Amino acid sequence: MSYQKLNGILSICRKAGKMVLGFDPMKDALQAGKVRGVLTSADISPKTYKEVCFHCQKKNVPVCRLPMTMAEAGSITGRNAAVIAVTDKGFFDRIRQLCESDSHQQQD
Repeated sequence: MSYQKLNGILSICRKAGKMVLGFDPMKDALQAGKVRGVLTSADISPKTYKEVCFHCQKKNVPVCRLPMTMAEAGSITGRNAAVIAVTDKGFFDRIRQLCESDSHQQQD
């Protein structure tokens, strides 16, 4: 199952220092041009999700919804955050790929 792979890549990304946790730090990193993609938890509030999308669209940065809650993601990243900005394109592309394959498996 890709869930284990997703946990692993998130953990490696965190240890490599390639993620920024939280909404305000994400906005700052976006302004600085460091963000390659933004991840949101499955239980993010609709208002916050809309704001994340708004800020990301302005900078042409993709957004991907994780198939896990803020608490589940927090157990991997070390801090509960509904918004995770990824500053490395390779990490973000791999995480998005795993999220998409996970959602296809759930639909089957």
